[in-house]
Amino acid sequence: MQIKTKAIVISALKYQEKSLIVKCFTLSHGLKSYFVRDAFSNRKSNQKMAYFQPMTILEIEANHKNKGTLEHFKEIKIAAPFQSIHLDIFKSTIVMFISEIVHHSIHEEEKNEPLFVFLEAALQWLDEHDEMANFHLILMLEMTKYFGFYPDTSDMDMPFFEMNEGVFTPFHAAGSLSEHESNLFKKLIALKFDNNQKVFHVIERQLLLKILIDYYAYHLDGFKRPKSLEVLKEVFS
Repeated sequence: MQIKTKAIVISALKYQEKSLIVKCFTLSHGLKSYFVRDAFSNRKSNQKMAYFQPMTILEIEANHKNKGTLEHFKEIKIAAPFQSIHLDIFKSTIVMFISEIVHHSIHEEEKNEPLFVFLEAALQWLDEHDEMANFHLILMLEMTKYFGFYPDTSDMDMPFFEMNEGVFTPFHAAGSLSEHESNLFKKLIALKFDNNQKVFHVIERQLLLKILIDYYAYHLDGFKRPKSLEVLKEVFS
């Protein structure tokens, strides 16, 4: 089947000496993996690699055999060239981290157009703004809307957030955040990308990041702790 769609690059793994296996979250078919032969074999290698940096937004034409094997690109171009993301250490660290979160959260060939549209808009926002200390926290929380476990905010006056059920409760249970953690979580729920980025201290951000990763682990089978987590903490410390 020949398809034409937008795609967000999740990862690019070198295969043997000259080739790549590229995992993309596509608008039309969810997560797909592609084999790029001879990606390192000619003078245009650097140009090719620019396509496959984490979270790059592409327009692709591809042949999908849908047999559980690697697919192949027919045509590829960058849909929305980033101006700052891959040149800024803070932004590039964020997108490396987010790419891992997406990788471990989306199942193979699980189409999710609303999530794709949200991610595309969020990445373009990140590219255009310099105040982004809370971006990864807000994005992780917002993505839970598309995965089906966004917190129930109907009882936010209650003091404790219970992770397994995703609700605020009057009593502290085994799976609950402390009252202090719950209050931080409430502040995060109220945040948007354009809000004041200095609302949290560094230690509070790190605590919220741990809470979000634990929350994902509660609700997504097989969710793994991102390898880039320590790099993210170091860059934003």
